[in-house]
Amino acid sequence: MSVLASAARQLLAPVVVPALLGWERLESGVSFYPRSKEVNENPYPLYARMRERDPVHRMRLLDAWVVTRYRDVDLILRDHGRFSSSMQQKAVIPESARSVSMLNLDPPAHTRVRSLVSMAFTNSAVQRLRPRIQAIADRLLDEVAGQERIDLISAIAHPLPVMVMAEMLGIATDDAKQFQDWSDDLAASIDPFLTSRQERRANEARRELSEYFGRMLEVRRKDPRDDIISALLAAREERDKLSPEELRGTLNLLLVAGNETTKNLIGNGMLALLKHPAQMRLLRNDPGLMGAAVQEFLRFDAPVQTDARTAVHDVELGGKLIRSGTKILTVIGAANRDPAVFENPDSLDIRRERRPHLSFGRGIHYCLGASLAELEAEIAFASILERYPSIRLVADPAHVRNTVLRGVKDLWVGV
Repeated sequence: MSVLASAARQLLAPVVVPALLGWERLESGVSFYPRSKEVNENPYPLYARMRERDPVHRMRLLDAWVVTRYRDVDLILRDHGRFSSSMQQKAVIPESARSVSMLNLDPPAHTRVRSLVSMAFTNSAVQRLRPRIQAIADRLLDEVAGQERIDLISAIAHPLPVMVMAEMLGIATDDAKQFQDWSDDLAASIDPFLTSRQERRANEARRELSEYFGRMLEVRRKDPRDDIISALLAAREERDKLSPEELRGTLNLLLVAGNETTKNLIGNGMLALLKHPAQMRLLRNDPGLMGAAVQEFLRFDAPVQTDARTAVHDVELGGKLIRSGTKILTVIGAANRDPAVFENPDSLDIRRERRPHLSFGRGIHYCLGASLAELEAEIAFASILERYPSIRLVADPAHVRNTVLRGVKDLWVGV
């Protein structure tokens, strides 16, 4: 989308948006506008209404179908044959936000790229990082020691995953602040309701990051080291290798996906604990529940709320005919609170019987860095709770305006 087209859409929005939402309500009794302030702050009541009244919902604003039941979301994410990731990028993601990464590839290209990247994210490789992640978390908390009020987002949730990924890539952690800024701008660009200002910032971030990684790739070609960039340059799979575009797209994905989702997992999880003091006490009294707690945080307030696909063929879902080439938004946040799967789904319960949430996706696009995100979150939560036995929420945080990613701008606590 050009900047001019984006600006024109924003000017027309006050007239067009209410009209299209009214059309949706007449058709189904419910409308879906994730950019509204009410829904942005707490989308779960709307998700519940949609699951009950119109679980396969025609969204007129994006000319797409919105799917909210667990069984339907799970089916779509697993079935890459009928629901394409490659086609959806062209259909849903603004042109300026597109890149060549495994998120927007279908087999066989996806299989080849993922196999070359996955070596860095095996469980054994991730567990070897535990001492280093703990050291980074300790250092970050040391830097705010003595303060009576702390913003947990800027103190640890934001910098921790960026610094960990920078070290894995073999990049100086001195550049972490610049990576945070690039990551924020690129993360905003995946929202289908992208503004012209966000588009300009994302284009600039993409250009600067591409130049940065281009320089790093040249350095590593001449001087390979024990890091992901060197490994990707050297990787071979049936005499194949990543193209320059795939290399840059993969590095962009590792930076943005590895940062934003983990940052939101830590922020959303801490906010949930702070609002549920009984659950916090339970976790303090039984640290062995930490792994289960992280899974519950992922289910309760998913860092990634929606994932998009495109129908490859005509398909019937929930009694609705979805035509070939039509966009589909799977609402992970709604599926994770489906009462057909989770008992008392709107309650936070870190002892919940293990049921598979969808926050890391399903099928071939299951999050490659899931084990790393879980480890970083476990270390962050344990470190915060150990340091601050009297931690409490001192201000209600505002949520970032993003349809795809859910997280808070800041999280101020008294310690």
